[in-house]
Amino acid sequence: MGYNANFIAIAALLPLPFAGYYLTAEMYAYSQQMGITLMGGVFAWIFIIQAVLIGALFLSANYYLWCGMGRSEGAKRYYPAIKYIAIVLVASFLVWFTPHTLVLTNAELKSLGGPYHQYLGVLGIMPAKNTAVNFLLLGTFLSFMLYRRANKVATVSWVKAGNAAQIALFVAGAINIMILGLYYGYFTNTVYKVAASIPQVLTTLVIIIASVVIDSFMYKGAKEVAPLRWGRMSNRSQYALFLLAVSFTWLMGLMGYVRSAIRQHWHVSNVFRDNSPDAFTPDLGYAANIVSIGTLIFMTMVIFVFWLSTIGGKHVVAKGYWKEQA
Repeated sequence: MGYNANFIAIAALLPLPFAGYYLTAEMYAYSQQMGITLMGGVFAWIFIIQAVLIGALFLSANYYLWCGMGRSEGAKRYYPAIKYIAIVLVASFLVWFTPHTLVLTNAELKSLGGPYHQYLGVLGIMPAKNTAVNFLLLGTFLSFMLYRRANKVATVSWVKAGNAAQIALFVAGAINIMILGLYYGYFTNTVYKVAASIPQVLTTLVIIIASVVIDSFMYKGAKEVAPLRWGRMSNRSQYALFLLAVSFTWLMGLMGYVRSAIRQHWHVSNVFRDNSPDAFTPDLGYAANIVSIGTLIFMTMVIFVFWLSTIGGKHVVAKGYWKEQA
């Protein structure tokens, strides 16, 4: 169940940033003021929290995938690659949640020397963040791909050519994303900076789709390295799974508040005004507290349901289940 659930979760997680990008593009196309208020105005602090939670989602999802590879004896050949994927993911996460500017006191402004950090300020604008999130997606997909093929051995004659094509695809795609993010993001006109984000997204999509197609044909009819050892998971993986559930729930609550509050005093922004006398937008602190309490209540209820399932049950250890293969 855990294997299938993880497969579904990662397959659903990867397209979400693309959906978010499309929604934000539509929002800016409708009203630039909504977009500015959303990410550069009163709701900016919520988006900093969102960035941290998204990073927690990706890091915990990848960590659970790496732990899940321990079920297979064939995963050992991919272990050296994990540390490099982790470095890329952590670096991308640090860039992703680095803010451009913060609400600062006069003393803090004086200490910092201005509203922007001398070295980290360049990481706070969207070209750096778009580049980082694309690398987060590619790193997660690569972990997922290694996770799927960990216990398989391809039997087709073109295995080396297929692997070489996938490596070339990732390398070329990473270079393209870097060029679009760095050169067009920092050394060209603003029009090109905004436009460059679209080919970045398309590059990531092409890599994912092409790799899935190659993998599907390459591992069709593949042999198993050894029987999977179901249940062989470290305790740490369960903490990652719990962090994943909490982050998802908390993030949905916070973004639900933002989606509703961005309309301000409109039922439909700039079309249908909300003239009811009791209409108001809760402040950030109040909303964050309510969402956090809701998350705690929901997770408590889920834990309670799992606890109920253990009542009257008896854990039986199956003998011979871990029998070593000759």
